[in-house]
Amino acid sequence: MRVQCSICDKIEQIDDETLMAKRLRNRPIHTYMCQVCHERIKIRTEERLNTGRFSFHPGQPKKEKVKK
Repeated sequence: MRVQCSICDKIEQIDDETLMAKRLRNRPIHTYMCQVCHERIKIRTEERLNTGRFSFHPGQPKKEKVKK
């Protein structure tokens, strides 16, 4: 399967039987990032986390259903 990196537009070939290929086929909202871009983002994120001024925001709290 041919895929294109959403950041650098590099075209790569991945095996059709991998989990990533299945996700890309079945859910087009999923995007592909090449390994170089993935590592670059990982390193930058770790640098920001180490500064102490960056934190991940938790998702919205789930509302509990109240039975009447």
